[in-house]
Amino acid sequence: MMHVFTSLLPDSLQIRLQKQDDLRQIIVNTGWLFADRILRMGIGLIVGIWVARYLGPAQYGLLSYATAFIALFGAVATLGLDTITVRELVRSPLAESEILGTSLLLRLISGIIVVIAAIVTVKILEPNNSLTHWLIGITATGMIFQAFDTIDYLFQAQVKSKFTVYAKNAAFILIALVRIILIKAHSPLIAFVWAGLFETILGAVGLILIYQTTGKRFQTWRYNLTRARSLLSDSWPLILSSIMIMIYMRIDQVMLGRMVSNEEVGIYSSAVRFAEVWYFIPMAIVSSVYPKIVQTREVSEALFYARLQKLYNLMALLAYLVAIPATFLSYPLIHGLLGEEYSRAAPMLTILIWAGMFTNLGVARSSFLTSMNWTKVHFFTVAAGCVINVVLNLYLIPLYGGMGAVIASCVAYWFATYGACFVYRPLFRTGWMLTKAMFYPKVW
Repeated sequence: MMHVFTSLLPDSLQIRLQKQDDLRQIIVNTGWLFADRILRMGIGLIVGIWVARYLGPAQYGLLSYATAFIALFGAVATLGLDTITVRELVRSPLAESEILGTSLLLRLISGIIVVIAAIVTVKILEPNNSLTHWLIGITATGMIFQAFDTIDYLFQAQVKSKFTVYAKNAAFILIALVRIILIKAHSPLIAFVWAGLFETILGAVGLILIYQTTGKRFQTWRYNLTRARSLLSDSWPLILSSIMIMIYMRIDQVMLGRMVSNEEVGIYSSAVRFAEVWYFIPMAIVSSVYPKIVQTREVSEALFYARLQKLYNLMALLAYLVAIPATFLSYPLIHGLLGEEYSRAAPMLTILIWAGMFTNLGVARSSFLTSMNWTKVHFFTVAAGCVINVVLNLYLIPLYGGMGAVIASCVAYWFATYGACFVYRPLFRTGWMLTKAMFYPKVW
């Protein structure tokens, strides 16, 4: 009835109402993502701190080492299909079943291959460390079940992330309670890794059940070889980009573990955990506005860039709102929550928190590059940051330990997101837009 009524209104008024509906949909979707992440941040931070104190820097460092090691392989398991699949679902809603079915099968195959590769690699690098083999093997298995995140791609394209929130949060809260029980029971390190795997499995089951309750059926999904080739032809630069991102975001922990000690990894990882705990905010915002940005480009280039500038401004403003207070509160935060044995993480956090500026802007810029189908450009900028990070880590970690890794990460984030824009001419405009965002982050 409402649709019939609005169809009788003048075209200009219909357009205004549609814009309001789009904005309302984005705000509601972002609200769901915020609620999800705030819940995860609150419960996850409390339980994570509890786990870190219980395990101590050495064992917590080993757990972080295993997680970082798997993250390097996890970038391959996604095949860069997240944003590409969402984009295709927005552009071709009638091909939904084919797009989803093809993406799911591709991710299942890549997940199995990556699990095998991770296990083989760790046995080569750590031939006499059976505990590390188990930690990485169990954690890696979760990548197979993460293939069902394909369902989430549909919810993102439809700006209906509340369904994903239902599924993932149920699993998260249940396993958070399990982790508390494990602490109370004085359980070994490997028990916490098993808990992480079960969380992934329960999340996948939740997505499947909710997908079916929306009236959808997996029986309609189908694989198409031509579609697979099309998706992979667009996503392969993103696969390489994801690998590079994971390398320059997690290689520091792996290198610290091999060059210094697990204890140093534990201290550094605690700083990283606090520095990254708020990253859900830019990701939630960009995830919600990305489908509309794709649509805007088809309407007007001027409007497209105007909305991008507002998005960059918002990302910069959020970074300042977090980094400035965290700079002065890092020591009481670390000392009060983790204890004296983690105190060396405080100065690391003071510096590392500012890397969030370039992480925020990088998340926003990636939506622009994907909208333009400049996935190769994205790969080369991230690859440059990755090389810088590895080279600096090799030089700085032996000299300064965890603080060396902090410096290397900050420089790498800066170049991959901002510095590279002034090296490649087509990104000059983006570079100046990012500059404007950092110096004048006006969002109204």
